[in-house]
Amino acid sequence: MTLKVSHLVGGYSQIPVLKDVSFEVHPGELVGLIGLNGAGKSTTIKHIIGLLEPQKGEITIDGVTLFDDPEKYKTKLAYIPETPILYDELTLKEHLELTMMAYNLDRDEAWNKANRLLKMFRLDKKLDWFPANFSKGMRQKVMITCAFITNAEIFIIDEPFYGLDPLAIRDLTSLIDEVKAPGAAVLMSTHVLETAQKICDRFVMLNHGQVEAQGDLSDLQDQMNKQDADLSDIYLEMTQGESANE
Repeated sequence: MTLKVSHLVGGYSQIPVLKDVSFEVHPGELVGLIGLNGAGKSTTIKHIIGLLEPQKGEITIDGVTLFDDPEKYKTKLAYIPETPILYDELTLKEHLELTMMAYNLDRDEAWNKANRLLKMFRLDKKLDWFPANFSKGMRQKVMITCAFITNAEIFIIDEPFYGLDPLAIRDLTSLIDEVKAPGAAVLMSTHVLETAQKICDRFVMLNHGQVEAQGDLSDLQDQMNKQDADLSDIYLEMTQGESANE
């Protein structure tokens, strides 16, 4: 299942934030979407999940756009936002059940997955809790659990590490490896470059709404002419003197 962004132009008004953005995320790989605040990362993600409509270009999942077949497109996609989106009037259990209904999941299979994840994130005793009782980290763990009980083949993860303790970060990276193994594709936006360098297979470097460089670390080193640089060095070189604001 391949996510393909082709010549994407878009944004929030007639003046585009994204200017001819193209990249792919292939089955079984984790691609890091890297850039300053305002570089276009969140705007790119909003186009992929359908919150914004492209002004030009297209986004496909195995050749299918959101407009070709909205149901097929959306059921192939799971999204973990930077800021957790929870319903104040629903318990943790009800959030999980809502996800199962939205994705038309087999309840027994989904609850088997959910119970494992709830134990992993130490939420198994909190099924009757409401979001008002959750910390930022707990809210993020609920969003992660809801995403990973689905049968999605494309995972879009926006700044997942904020609010998570080191143990939860380790568990999340293990989950990403688990879904990659059978062929899921993962796109992750993050500022945590040290972790990104360790876990991402490739990178897309955005700057001012354009792809500045993309590829694995070796490719980036070649493109930026910095052969011994780590991801942080390349990021700083790319953004030196920049102060983009989206």
